[in-house]
Amino acid sequence: MKTGSILAIYALFLVMSFFVVLPFGVRTDEEAGVERLPGHAESSPHRFSFWRVALRAVVLSAILFGLFYANYVNGWIGIGALDWASPPG
Repeated sequence: MKTGSILAIYALFLVMSFFVVLPFGVRTDEEAGVERLPGHAESSPHRFSFWRVALRAVVLSAILFGLFYANYVNGWIGIGALDWASPPG
């Protein structure tokens, strides 16, 4: 696999991982025990830390990409293992 392909695929894993970990650890003002400011939605987060979410996303994407690359090198799951991809008959 070429370096450009590795970077592009890792970037896709990173973006998907960011959206997966985004809702974890979020607390609303009510859950944090503080008064909600006027104009804020009830579901808005009390405190949002971009760097914490980014770190979680980097860790998750590194694990997922490692599994993807290990499968690519070792061929554990190939296209033939997918039933819907096999030709009928």
